[in-house]
Amino acid sequence: MNGLFVTGTDTGVGKTVVTAALTLALRARGVDAGVVKPVQSGALADDPEGDAALLKRWTGVPESVDEIAPYCFAAPLAPLIAAELEGCAVSLADAAAAVEAVAARHEAVLVEGAGGLLVPAGPGWTIGDLAAELGLPLLVVARAGLGTVNHTALTVLAARQLGLRVAGVVLNGAADDRSRENARMIEELAGVQVLGCTPALEGELTRERLLLLAEEHLDVHAISHETEVSRA
Repeated sequence: MNGLFVTGTDTGVGKTVVTAALTLALRARGVDAGVVKPVQSGALADDPEGDAALLKRWTGVPESVDEIAPYCFAAPLAPLIAAELEGCAVSLADAAAAVEAVAARHEAVLVEGAGGLLVPAGPGWTIGDLAAELGLPLLVVARAGLGTVNHTALTVLAARQLGLRVAGVVLNGAADDRSRENARMIEELAGVQVLGCTPALEGELTRERLLLLAEEHLDVHAISHETEVSRA
């Protein structure tokens, strides 16, 4: 399986925006990239403002929202708790199989996690365990502001303890030049590359705006190399 696992230092840091932008950038380079968010809470798959529907609308991949997000739960809680409220439980094997089914149709797949690496996703397993099961390199999306150095370094540390290879970090929502200092400190402290600092976006997001975001603010060449199917 080729691709990336996109995680965050927390919920609401911009994983969906970055995942969609990178998917568009890869497809623009001739890479047939798919996208999956195997476990989603806080919105059902067909909720137009939920991550699955946004990924479908922004990337235009052929999969349905139910294939993009096969396990969805309404409550805005950790997936394990949200599933329990609905009398359900998701196994690690089933979540991994859902990703593999989409990956089999594409050259590469971008997998968006839920929250951070240690979010409980099912009985006895976390989002980090799913990333380890899939064996994909990890891209960490973090906030650009105050506190991000600590949160990012902790996420990288947890990833390495899980045996994950961290491909790099993206600082999302940068409002000023201070993000450059945060990027420098993250690289020094965590020993990982910062592969982009994306600005805060306002207004309606379209495919065109997201592709431009990737091309102007992310090191798409370095990130696409991590998928192992980069094209000249």
